[in-house]
Amino acid sequence: MELATLAHDVEQKAPRAPETFCVLGNSFSLEKEHDYALRFFKKACEVDDKFTYAFTLAGHEYVANEDFDKAMTCYRTALRIDPNHYNAWWGLGTIYFRQEKNDLAEQHFRSAIGIHPTSSILWCFLGIVLHAQKREDDALQALERAGRLNPANPQVRFQRAHVLLALGRLPEALVELEAVRDVAPREASVHLMMGNISKQIGQRDKAMYHFVSALDLEPKDAATVRAAIDQLVRRCACACACRGRTDHARRTTRLPSARAWTPCSHRRRRRNL
Repeated sequence: MELATLAHDVEQKAPRAPETFCVLGNSFSLEKEHDYALRFFKKACEVDDKFTYAFTLAGHEYVANEDFDKAMTCYRTALRIDPNHYNAWWGLGTIYFRQEKNDLAEQHFRSAIGIHPTSSILWCFLGIVLHAQKREDDALQALERAGRLNPANPQVRFQRAHVLLALGRLPEALVELEAVRDVAPREASVHLMMGNISKQIGQRDKAMYHFVSALDLEPKDAATVRAAIDQLVRRCACACACRGRTDHARRTTRLPSARAWTPCSHRRRRRNL
């Protein structure tokens, strides 16, 4: 609402300014009207072909539409105008990451960090791409740096949980996810991940609670969640069956005393055969 009000005000005061077109484009972008947003960003580029930010914003919209070639053209144009425009370096990095070109993604994220080293978001993305390369210790260091720069960023803790899970540090991963859940209690992916970890560490009741919560919050992921629930139910049933057989054996079998199974008594029985 505030951006819509700002867009109306700037349109009244400076209807032909490139900044006005960018504000209008951002208002449509927030509503996920990417084609309309692109119209305004391209208009801003036409009015001022040296306005770096307009090219970067256009690139973001092309990425949203998964038109990566045009997005990369926009980002590279922005960098020709201003090589220190870290947003464009980040934009190129995200495209390379989505294309699974992780080495190139890392290079571009590091270039962005070299320009803006205090950005928690940039360090977080670097941690994500390092995790994709299975460089877990490096990823954890990058994410810890991101967390120090912005302790309130739940995305950092969520990604840190992924890395800790990969390292087998399940209790620590669960602590991170609990913090994320407190901030975003309706995020189904958090509950699903908590359910999987709880299942692995033997907390079956908690695992079932998180799986059911994920199912309620995101019905479109029902197949994945139900598969996890079915697996948990089968595991519980198997465990109960094993316990039942063990209890039955204990009730019906008279176990020999420790004295009866001394080496000497064993040899005596063998001689009597």
